[in-house]
Amino acid sequence: MKNSILTILAVAAMVACKKNETTTADQSSDTTTSMSAPADTSMATGDSATTASSSNTATATLSAQDKSFADAAAKGGMMEVMLGQLAATNASNATVKSLGAMMVKDHGKANDELKKWASASGYTLPTSLDADKQKKYDELKAKKGADFDRAYADLMVADHKEDIAAFKKQASEGSEASLKSFASNTLPTLEHHLMESEKAKSAVK
Repeated sequence: MKNSILTILAVAAMVACKKNETTTADQSSDTTTSMSAPADTSMATGDSATTASSSNTATATLSAQDKSFADAAAKGGMMEVMLGQLAATNASNATVKSLGAMMVKDHGKANDELKKWASASGYTLPTSLDADKQKKYDELKAKKGADFDRAYADLMVADHKEDIAAFKKQASEGSEASLKSFASNTLPTLEHHLMESEKAKSAVK
């Protein structure tokens, strides 16, 4: 319909106007036609189609490094919270109890941020510990008093050294911008945790 009206206008212009004006009319009709093409294309795409494909596109852009880091961070974060809760119950040393409370609070917050990223990216994170982390949890749970304090402090030092290395790698080598930012922003907290874990380790020697 739009094109037929433009054609009629162009014909009318040819009949009524001089040749140089006809050229102008033809050019304007061409411009109008080409400008309408992107509008038609965007209408055909539709918002629902864009929304449906956005999460799949986001997941598809994740590198193997991104996925490996996200999975490890999710499982590691869960373990830190669970172990911290154990420390609140089983630790006999006040410094160790305090360290456990800090882990629950800080890693709980980091876990929530990671879940928000996963939800926005359409990525499914692990919801349980792997066999290795479950074993660490079970072994620590069986300990009490001073034995628990030493084991927990040792584990926190070793675990946070691994965490810091993994988060630094993601911050520099990751592909997905939001996940790189999460790793970079969490690093200072992990470094603080390592420092506090080393203090606790010294306190229970």
